[in-house]
Amino acid sequence: MVKNIVHDPMFLAQKSAEATFLDLQTAKDLLDTFSANREGCVGMAANMIGIRKRIIVFDNNGTDTIMFNPEIIQKSGEYETEEGCLSLSGIRKTKRFQFITVKYSDMNFKPRTEKFFGWTAQIIQHEIDHCSGILI
Repeated sequence: MVKNIVHDPMFLAQKSAEATFLDLQTAKDLLDTFSANREGCVGMAANMIGIRKRIIVFDNNGTDTIMFNPEIIQKSGEYETEEGCLSLSGIRKTKRFQFITVKYSDMNFKPRTEKFFGWTAQIIQHEIDHCSGILI
């Protein structure tokens, strides 16, 4: 189900709780909402639809990918960039890493570890920041 986008910075600045298999419907709602907003965004976190759970979805080179409880376990190649956000107005400067390794669970709650680089890595870092209550 497509949900409304949250714009309240006080809500978005709160840390999200660990997700469990009981949060599968939230992941499906997040994916539906992401699909409905595809023209204006490349990733979303569950708190953007009003649910403070560590779930993200992002465009992974043309494939929508869901991650439960993503955690960056390695990073390198720091750089400065500018980003916008569907939940917040304007563009802001932020620091990101060119290469990251992420530990997460997939839709079947199978543990995975995967490496990402470039634009995809930047999207994931932005969404993980949302889960941590970090606003750019």
